[in-house]
Amino acid sequence: MIKELQELIDKKENLSPFKFDGYFGIRLPELRKIAKQIAKEKRYDFFEADHTCFEEEIIHAYAIGYCKEDINTLIAFIDKYIPRIKSWATNDSLCQSIKFAKKDQKEVFDYLLTLAPQQDEWKSRVVSVTLLSHYLNDEYIDQVFIILDSLYKETYMSKMGIAWAIATCMAKYPKKTFEYLKTCSLDKWTYNKSLQKMIESFRVKESDKLIIKTMKKA
Repeated sequence: MIKELQELIDKKENLSPFKFDGYFGIRLPELRKIAKQIAKEKRYDFFEADHTCFEEEIIHAYAIGYCKEDINTLIAFIDKYIPRIKSWATNDSLCQSIKFAKKDQKEVFDYLLTLAPQQDEWKSRVVSVTLLSHYLNDEYIDQVFIILDSLYKETYMSKMGIAWAIATCMAKYPKKTFEYLKTCSLDKWTYNKSLQKMIESFRVKESDKLIIKTMKKA
């Protein structure tokens, strides 16, 4: 275990009361501080090490987002991290942390295109959560719908990532999302879950929710 993490565990006051096996309960702001330091000092041997707890997996995800390297190196870091993913928390932490996707949109998008056809639960969710986090804009929205429709969706986590992404599309591009839903090839469960998440969202207009409530597939 890395030294900074052990020191926080020993101090106790940084621990959350919520714990489970492999998780010490260290609060996320403390993990971000460690991740920033790792990236600043370019301690990339940490990226190759076996992680012994949930916190180290999260630190790894955050640190990739903080790294100041060329885009090819950053994409390589992402690619090596994906096989480590075992939960939605580590998956989504990675996707939301890679702020460089805003600057290097094309390069990261091209990388997502290589992941999209693969029949893999976490690669599917990496694509869907990265799209909803960084690519819901005028330039990419039409391509986002095409990709979401084609992603692997045979497991709960892959389906939920797609549903979350489509619900977020509704908040930002309601007209385009309604059109997409008319012709999409989503399975019934993912389609209905997308509608449910739209209805639960505070970002979707109430007038749109009235329409959405009539669209559920029996």
